[in-house]
Amino acid sequence: MTGKIIINAERCKGCGLCVRVCPKNNIIISKKSNKAGYFPVEATNTGCTGCCICALVCPDAVIEVLRDETGKIREITNSKKKTKTEMIKEKR
Repeated sequence: MTGKIIINAERCKGCGLCVRVCPKNNIIISKKSNKAGYFPVEATNTGCTGCCICALVCPDAVIEVLRDETGKIREITNSKKKTKTEMIKEKR
């Protein structure tokens, strides 16, 4: 199973929590700042498993994770629309 991480860099404050929890080290702090002056995170998407830990830990809800289960990538988390409980139920 593969995954893809999408980050809204303009809303990210670069706290680095997602960097610390990613088991595959797929997220790094950017060397370029956003319009607000923060250094946001960026996804390398190399070896991402789509575990969604980064999206769950993000305090600003700026991370979306897509997962490829059967050759078709489908949205697993969309922090703007779903609660953590809804995401857990969807994963089952």
